[in-house]
Amino acid sequence: MSVTPMPCAQLCATVTAETTAELRARRDEACDADLVELRLDTVRDLDLEGALADRTRPVLVTCRPVWEGGQFTGSEDERHAILRRALELGADWVDLEWRGGFEALIAERRGRNIVLSMHDFEGTPGDLEDRYRFMRGTGAEVVKLAVRSRSAGDVVRLLRLGRARRGERLALVGMGPAGVPTRLLPAHFGSCWTYAGEAVAPGQVCLSEMVHRYRFKRTSASTVVYGVAGTPIGHSLSPPMHNAGFEAAGLDAVYVPFEAVDADDLMVLADALGVAGLSVTAPFKESILDHVRHVDALGQQVGAVNTVRADHEGWVGLNTDVPGFLAPLDARGDPRGVRSTVLGAGGAARAVAVALASRGAKVTVCARRPERAAVVARLVGGTVGTLPPRPGSWDLLVNTTPIGTAPGITQTPVPAASLWGGKTVYDLVYNPGRTRLLREATTAGCETIGGLDMLVAQAVRQFAWWSGTRPSAELFRTAAVTALGELGISRESV
Repeated sequence: MSVTPMPCAQLCATVTAETTAELRARRDEACDADLVELRLDTVRDLDLEGALADRTRPVLVTCRPVWEGGQFTGSEDERHAILRRALELGADWVDLEWRGGFEALIAERRGRNIVLSMHDFEGTPGDLEDRYRFMRGTGAEVVKLAVRSRSAGDVVRLLRLGRARRGERLALVGMGPAGVPTRLLPAHFGSCWTYAGEAVAPGQVCLSEMVHRYRFKRTSASTVVYGVAGTPIGHSLSPPMHNAGFEAAGLDAVYVPFEAVDADDLMVLADALGVAGLSVTAPFKESILDHVRHVDALGQQVGAVNTVRADHEGWVGLNTDVPGFLAPLDARGDPRGVRSTVLGAGGAARAVAVALASRGAKVTVCARRPERAAVVARLVGGTVGTLPPRPGSWDLLVNTTPIGTAPGITQTPVPAASLWGGKTVYDLVYNPGRTRLLREATTAGCETIGGLDMLVAQAVRQFAWWSGTRPSAELFRTAAVTALGELGISRESV
């Protein structure tokens, strides 16, 4: 018996340039794309015949006006003539704005080779479904809706629209950080293709990342979805690690970033999309518990989880932060009796405090809000300290705050003077690998531990819990270091 393959979506690379020659060059460089969108509105010396000549893959011609978020400043008559001429020259597709007055051209072509598009850079309109129905009624072969997704709930609306219109050719794009899943998982949303590019639109992912980091060529509507959830989440190194793990294990799965307003918003999308598992980061580690029916013993003790997975009855939670934090610390000796100071009072601070107390360390918690520090300290029988901590008052200092994370790499949670007299500084920040805190700690004579060690250790446990397959820690570390290198951070600094 033959099995019908699940549908895959095509990958359309959007290219822009100031000259026709440069546009052609970028068109031909997009060798991983199935389709190339030529943005003519950015070209100063437009030679339409030249832009289309000698192409080796299908092209979509777009000449976006200023009033629809583009850069074309000429007359509408001029623009209409360019797009009509593109069709005459054999362009595979042309993109026409639904408010652009192209009814006659669409009727003349009977919709063939036409992408009818609508863009809303402010939000997701309340009449989204009605707009789609109207646009579909024009007979255009493909209907494109690109709207600003300000919440995961907005993404769910696109998901439901795509599912309700299965069999119709459409492209649904959620612009902005919350909408990234629509770009990475087009087949799940019913889209015939998705767009990659160098930030031509908000939230757009570059072509090489789509293909190599997110395994686009290996995914379909049946691919199992995992992800990392937080706000903000664009800096995360979890996608390169986990996707490398899926590749090595030969699993039909993909791992993508999910940004949401809150945990309730997040889980509406996770449930609707059928997400199998999530890495959970700030600020959802504690609030996610309201959506979990069972939590492991460590998660219960900490009052926060960083990992969830779906089963036939709902969601279950696991805390891998505690063993992940301890792994590099245990490798350096027994922390029993060590005077440890924890900076911060969030979910990560709770996990660190529990981890240290479980090894017999003395725990002091420092935070901008002493009342929150007191809650964490009470959890482990610790004390509340002053911020910044006094020099010489600690042996181990652990930063659980995001201070120092790129792009705020010049920031540090404590002044350099507070570091003198200490022994070890452990910064959970992993981007950059050598934070200002760690550099100043080295100057003060302290041993240092970077956040990448913990990140890898906890991620390996997450992957094993989800898949039943334990990946190589070296594989995860290499993937993370490579991703940092792509951000301009040297391997030596990690």
